[in-house]
Amino acid sequence: QVQLVESGGGLVQAGGSLRLSCVSSGRTLSRPSMGWFRQAPGKEREFVAAIIWSGDSTYYADSVKGRFTISRDNAKNTVYLQMNSLAPEDTAVYYCAADTTPGALMVAADWYEYWGQGTQVTVSL
Repeated sequence: QVQLVESGGGLVQAGGSLRLSCVSSGRTLSRPSMGWFRQAPGKEREFVAAIIWSGDSTYYADSVKGRFTISRDNAKNTVYLQMNSLAPEDTAVYYCAADTTPGALMVAADWYEYWGQGTQVTVSL
């Protein structure tokens, strides 16, 4: 089994920053790409960012481009999401996910085989 555990969420004022972490444990996956998704109340889960195994390639949703940065430390089995200039519309539960498709940067949630439980991010005015 593979476990993904997110942390780092919380309440922050608009304009502030948070860094989310996602630690993978259990069965070792073969060079997974990792993604971050979010789901706001009453809305569908949406793609935020993705990173391939080497970290050399990343992809972002237009809504977060220039404000969020995805990175990873494979030695620590951890992927990060640095979120800057947060706005109320960023309020959501944030999930990390793993995709074992080699070298892929997938936007669609269906491609990701493993998911964490999520961490709440709330941005106030």
